[in-house]
Amino acid sequence: MVSTSWSSSSNSTRAPRARTIFKDRTFTFITKTPPAAVLLKKEAGIEKGSPTSNRQKVGKVTRAQIRKIAELKQPDLNATDLDGAMKMIAGTARSMGLEVVD
Repeated sequence: MVSTSWSSSSNSTRAPRARTIFKDRTFTFITKTPPAAVLLKKEAGIEKGSPTSNRQKVGKVTRAQIRKIAELKQPDLNATDLDGAMKMIAGTARSMGLEVVD
């Protein structure tokens, strides 16, 4: 049986976690990193993303902030290197209506 839920840590950032319970009553418990969108909103200081991301920009994030998030998220991402992880996070930022600046 696999159960997925959310945990709240002391800094109020919610992170997904997964539990797998086997028939012999052993289990695995995995806590993952928070979603990229949550980390981007926190870095940009916004409450929510843009409803029309291609027309209405709601904030800005720098490449340094993208790098920081990518380093944190890299174990959970499907990227082979940090540059690939940064591109994924930058794409998430653009789809939320955030402008990526240098």
